[in-house]
Amino acid sequence: MKFSYVSYLKCPKCSERYESNQKQQLCKCGSPLLVKYDLEALKEKFRREELKNREPNLWRYHELLPVQNEENIVTMGEGMTPLLPMNRIGKDMLIPNLLMKDEGIIPTGTFKARGAAVGVSKAKELGIKEIAMPTNGNAGAAWSLYAARAEMKATIVMPTDAPKITRNECAVSGANLSLVEGVISDAGKIVQQAVNEHGLFDASTLKEPYRIEGKKTMGLEIAEQLGWKMPDVILYPTGGGVGLIGIYKALTELVSLGWVEGNLPRLVAVQSVGCAPIVKAWREKRGDSDFWEGSSTIAFGINVPKALGDFLVLDAIYKTNGCAVAVEDITTLEEQQRIASLEGTFICPEGAAAFVAARRLRKNGWIKEKETVVVLNTGAGIKYPDTVKVDVPILTDA
Repeated sequence: MKFSYVSYLKCPKCSERYESNQKQQLCKCGSPLLVKYDLEALKEKFRREELKNREPNLWRYHELLPVQNEENIVTMGEGMTPLLPMNRIGKDMLIPNLLMKDEGIIPTGTFKARGAAVGVSKAKELGIKEIAMPTNGNAGAAWSLYAARAEMKATIVMPTDAPKITRNECAVSGANLSLVEGVISDAGKIVQQAVNEHGLFDASTLKEPYRIEGKKTMGLEIAEQLGWKMPDVILYPTGGGVGLIGIYKALTELVSLGWVEGNLPRLVAVQSVGCAPIVKAWREKRGDSDFWEGSSTIAFGINVPKALGDFLVLDAIYKTNGCAVAVEDITTLEEQQRIASLEGTFICPEGAAAFVAARRLRKNGWIKEKETVVVLNTGAGIKYPDTVKVDVPILTDA
């Protein structure tokens, strides 16, 4: 048995192939690259039952991950987050089989740790010493901390109004942190300049192939946690869309391996009305999106005006008969509070937006009563302290 069955990288647009044991960024045609595995060989040599005795982290799926030498793994125990029954909020929504995949308890407090763990580990294996990336906050925090653990340098650029906690995480890790007025696309221009001038490795969203592989482990875990039976619907807060792309990739790989029962779940991309390029493109039945001018949302992680992998997100939605939904900020904050009071879980605004979408899709009949519905909460609510306004009385001795 090999530790990894990684085979090569492939461009989803022009089908050009690249070696996985060399540094790669985008395809020469400008498209992100996807990691391909020798699934036929793995199918012959490995059975899903063998996972039972492995450690409860994402590296339990190492055959389906790109790191070829176990010694290169950089880990903080990430993965295998709980799939929680949401009985009270489900009853409120009339979705009795409502589940939440809770990424708020993962290292660094968000699902970004998955992409960082696999991305940094593969970078280490390839001999990369310094990475650079723009971020809305959480990805930069995760990659900075994992880079520090790997004895690697990180250059991070984020908007000035990114959550302060994520800024602190980058700074305390020793990353070279800079702020910029504007949105993540503005930060991206500065990173690109630094990459060009100083030869840094560009770890921007989808500009390296391995962040997707970390994110796809959410899909692998959901399948295993449901006894290898597909849910009917998965809702995902979508900015750059790597998580949704990854989940779709994971589930199609499991189908190829013959490990899962049922049809692929309908995938739902959830965005804010203040930044909804994927929703607009889906409504117009297009294959890619336009840049969203003047983007703004309290759910800062999905404030991405134009995703490099928008065509991959839309393809996953179309191929699973899914949809895309835009949610208002005020409704998102109301749902966040409702879920905390009913379920005792303080989720991030991005996750709350996905619950709003589930509520609306059930109300209009798109989600049926007996369907199994999984909502991704992509981070801990405590990373966004400014989203909750409270007026607490001060007691006195009088």
